Amino acid sequence: MKSLIFTDLDGTFLNHHNYSFEESFEALQRVKVHEIPLIFTTSKTKAEVELLQQKVGISEPFIVENGAALFIPSDYHNFDLSLLESYEDKKIMAFGKPYKKVLEFYNLYKDEFGMVGFSDMPDSQITELTGLSTAEVFLARQREFTEPFILKDVSKFEELEKLTLCYELKVTKGGRFYHLMGEMQDKGIAVMETVALFEKLYGSKIKSIALGDSQNDLAMLERVMVPIAIQNHKGEYVGMDLKNIQTSTHQGSKGWNEMILKNV
Repeated sequence: MKSLIFTDLDGTFLNHHNYSFEESFEALQRVKVHEIPLIFTTSKTKAEVELLQQKVGISEPFIVENGAALFIPSDYHNFDLSLLESYEDKKIMAFGKPYKKVLEFYNLYKDEFGMVGFSDMPDSQITELTGLSTAEVFLARQREFTEPFILKDVSKFEELEKLTLCYELKVTKGGRFYHLMGEMQDKGIAVMETVALFEKLYGSKIKSIALGDSQNDLAMLERVMVPIAIQNHKGEYVGMDLKNIQTSTHQGSKGWNEMILKNV
């Protein structure tokens, strides 16, 4: 049975504090040798993921901005992807709302709820909150579907959550930020649609594996055959109520390495 690996990045494939994936080397080589599609499934932007793929040495499909869209290289494995829309040098399956629509809501209610989003943060604040360099912040700002933000008063979260639904939007919590996005998008929906597409392309069932460490990974973990919770930077795990959940004993890329070697 062919496999697909879906992986969160920050705090999972990448270490939470320094964004290193150095400790994943052994497992990464095994994935490459077995030619298993390694599908980054992240809150990061298309521009950020493309740069990371270059560093890792892969050219695979990837899911951006918390399930907003799946991008596939146009010439990927010579598959017939003609039914998908073209987007620059990629094919795309989009699930999220356009960034303009998301920003309309954000700008309307940001003062009332004390939201401070990427669109309003100076580079220095994003660097302080994330540890990203100025060049990396530039890539993180190239958003097409979602607005990451901090909430000055977390007691307003439930009220904000209810209001977003009236606009066909929703909010979810990641490792560092809340994310404002389209109501019908999450990592789980994107993973489910990706698996269905690849089963059609391969003409067979697929073993789906997913690794994540935060609340916005839960929908992804719920939709795969092999869900794996990586210990987060607080020493905690998500998805512990899933009956077949596996957990790492290490955090970040070391935990990722451990669990891929166990399952591939």
